[in-house]
Amino acid sequence: MASDESTADDRLTPADPRTEPNPQHGELDHAGTDHAETDHAGPVREEPTHAEKLQHTRTAGTWAAVVVATIALIVLLVFILQNLQPTSVTFLGLRGDLPVGVALLLAAAIGGLLVALVGAARILQLRRTANRRNR
Repeated sequence: MASDESTADDRLTPADPRTEPNPQHGELDHAGTDHAETDHAGPVREEPTHAEKLQHTRTAGTWAAVVVATIALIVLLVFILQNLQPTSVTFLGLRGDLPVGVALLLAAAIGGLLVALVGAARILQLRRTANRRNR
């Protein structure tokens, strides 16, 4: 087995310190070295703050929403596939036979649309009130 003669400190230091920019000026000086305080391991760098480490972006939020939606769809698919027994459904004089899982999913979707309509009406009411107050 071949031994690696480099140490952990050697692997963490840059291969060519002349390529490191000067943190104060953003560039190298004429001698090719930066002016930051250095020790034998390389330039001193500040650790990022907690807020810098955990930066929330729209893309990250979208990715998380897609993952949650995909998991929800898989759960719904499993539910529907496990509830394929036909049942008779009557709604507003219409009658039909649907699998139980599909009927429940349809009922939940219609309920969600009704809640969305009531929420939209309330939002419009609040906007009108805010516009009247701003005049």
